[in-house]
Amino acid sequence: MSSLKEKTARGLLWGSLSNGLQQLLNLVIGIFLARRLSEADYGMVGMVAIFTALGACLQEGGFIAALNKRQGATHRDFNAVFWTSIAVGGTFYAILFALAPLISRFYGVPELTPLTRYVTLSVVISSLSTAPRAWLFRHLMVRETSIMTLTALAVSGVVAIAMAYSGMAYWGIATQNIVYISIVAALSYYFSGWRPHWEFDLSPVREMLGFSSRLIVTNVFNIINTNVFSVVLGKLYTPRDVGNYTQANKWNTMGSSLISGIIYGVAQPVFTRVEGDRARQKAVLRKMLRFIALISFPLMLGLSLVAREFIVILITEKWLDSAHIMQLLCIAGAFMPVSALFSNLVISRGHSGAYMWSTIAQCLAGLAVALLLARHGIHTMVSAYVVVSVLWTGVWLRLAHRETGLRTTEFLRDISPYLLLSAALCIASHFIADGIPNIYLRMAAKVALVAFPYVGILWMAGSHILHEGVHFLIHHELKE
Repeated sequence: MSSLKEKTARGLLWGSLSNGLQQLLNLVIGIFLARRLSEADYGMVGMVAIFTALGACLQEGGFIAALNKRQGATHRDFNAVFWTSIAVGGTFYAILFALAPLISRFYGVPELTPLTRYVTLSVVISSLSTAPRAWLFRHLMVRETSIMTLTALAVSGVVAIAMAYSGMAYWGIATQNIVYISIVAALSYYFSGWRPHWEFDLSPVREMLGFSSRLIVTNVFNIINTNVFSVVLGKLYTPRDVGNYTQANKWNTMGSSLISGIIYGVAQPVFTRVEGDRARQKAVLRKMLRFIALISFPLMLGLSLVAREFIVILITEKWLDSAHIMQLLCIAGAFMPVSALFSNLVISRGHSGAYMWSTIAQCLAGLAVALLLARHGIHTMVSAYVVVSVLWTGVWLRLAHRETGLRTTEFLRDISPYLLLSAALCIASHFIADGIPNIYLRMAAKVALVAFPYVGILWMAGSHILHEGVHFLIHHELKE
């Protein structure tokens, strides 16, 4: 248990540093690209993003989680996953290559045919790295994963910016993803030390399919849920509308994934290692829950508060239409890391079926909202989607209760201080600072009026998780 505690501490430390630096790099890269490219450029890539995501999901096949869950996984198991991923990735790319003209015809944009064929090359490249990435994940090699990810992000960002400023428009965004995945694939072999063998024994894959197949279905619906608005907007509206939504969702996702990414690298492996001790697992869950609430609510509600200033200062007024969408999405983004924590718990317990059905139901609810409210405009659609996302946290809580006995009162006790304090400070900051005419001073005032009172009040109130977090950052170890 002591070794697990040390690994968890190191994982959280490297996860925090890595995700912080990733979002900083994404911020810088995003500013350069958004200032150079148009809403339509982002919309073009946004319309085909769902196909790339689906391909990546199918070739990964849920095997990373399955290999983490598998007791005594051997090289034979990883090797079987390697060849299966390549076969699935290659097949999916061949299908999309043939269907590219139909995709272009569906949206009514001829340029999507070559773009689809180019962008989805990333599926084939990604399939080469499924096994070594699973090795890194299973062995809690968060430091190595962090270095790998940051390197790929920096290099791919430079390539995208260079192409954008050379007048290559949306091709720069498309190339960014391919370069990123290629570097991740290469470095995953370097850091893991794992190598495939010329053996085609796929029996381990058949043994894992019961678990992984449900994850595949789940991830497919997750992707549909994430990209449904891009598809609906691309069909019913214009690439410019898709671009505004894509831009707003990008900044929201950067914020929520900053917290989710920290937790993802350690949650499943840690939950798996304390699986036999339900009380211990519940204690770990509640500590992670408080840690998420401490960061997620002020960060995401604060981002919603300064969305207009944030957009105008960083990427100019041409993107102002995306600011209101971003304000709405950030409210849902505040709860996404909580749902991600609960879903990681469910997966770690081997209940991929429950995870699958919950995700399918949430996806169908989001899809129904998009289709029913499409004629009322983007803002109405997004508002309803946010309501569905926030309320669905209760469904994930119910599943967490089945696994650990976590009660609703305990859940509310863990998150309420951070949620209520963050919301109150954001509302007060809006009324106090919104009248400041200078946009830079207004944004600085809003941030200061939330950040400093938030930390100060919690510190004086003796917040255990805040004090423990400070101790953790200083000493790189978790308190008993």
